Amino acid sequence: MATTYDFVSQNKLKSFLLIALFITFVGLLGWFVGAWTDFGISGLVFALIIAIAMTLGGYFAGDKLALAVARATGPLTKDQNPYLYNLVENLCLTAGLPRPKIYVIADPAINAFATGRDPLHASMAVTTGAIEKLENEELEGVVAHELSHIRNYDVRLMMLVLVLVNVVILLARWWFSAGRIGQRRSGDRGNIGGLFALVGLVLLILSPLIAQLIQLAVSRRREFLADAAGALLTRYPAGLASALQKIGTENTRPMVAANEATAHLYFDTPFGRSGRSLAKLFMSHPPIEERIAALRKMER
Repeated sequence: MATTYDFVSQNKLKSFLLIALFITFVGLLGWFVGAWTDFGISGLVFALIIAIAMTLGGYFAGDKLALAVARATGPLTKDQNPYLYNLVENLCLTAGLPRPKIYVIADPAINAFATGRDPLHASMAVTTGAIEKLENEELEGVVAHELSHIRNYDVRLMMLVLVLVNVVILLARWWFSAGRIGQRRSGDRGNIGGLFALVGLVLLILSPLIAQLIQLAVSRRREFLADAAGALLTRYPAGLASALQKIGTENTRPMVAANEATAHLYFDTPFGRSGRSLAKLFMSHPPIEERIAALRKMER
């Protein structure tokens, strides 16, 4: 049976492989663009510089990007909100984790997310809706869920996915521009340049869908594991189950700062719950009913 240490090792390995695959893919794309336009080897060099810079930027500053996109304010001090501060600190002591920086998102939705490259450089953001609408045991369950993501290094993997989502859009624009420039500069390869431009245009149109598919590559199973680990941390699965029930009722509208690139980071989808079966296929989180059912089994 897999242990927490196994999940940590797996996430570290997957993070490394994700970075290696990303840099390799962008490098090949740069070489391909350079081969069919007048960019030459400079296309490969430019692509590698962009890939390495964005990977390093995402690794060291991806948490700041996620917090900025969410319009989170902080970090919170104990004097500003002693209730939330003490709740997070107490759970961290129980879990044997350093306390993450705490941020608040001014939004009536019940939600939260954790981000950062490791437990020593982690941050957690909680909505005002979660603070105001959840009972103590419910909020503890949500916070414990996010701390489990930090302990298992899910945050590193999810942060890298955030970077990839943005790179998909950047590459689409670059590909489209490369095709247009190549078409202008190389009259004998105008058809190839036109093909590049057409592919780039298609990528631009499909970027939101591609971004969502990348998010879904981060297994929904991680949410079930974080639910289970959070429930074990609080020793009260009913608290987290009750929080999920409230979310299913309360979160009917999208959050003010809802964004496709950061949706997978949240405790629950920031776009509001939809009863449409087609919408459920593309949700970045498992259905609430399934998460509650799994927690109810832990109560027995």
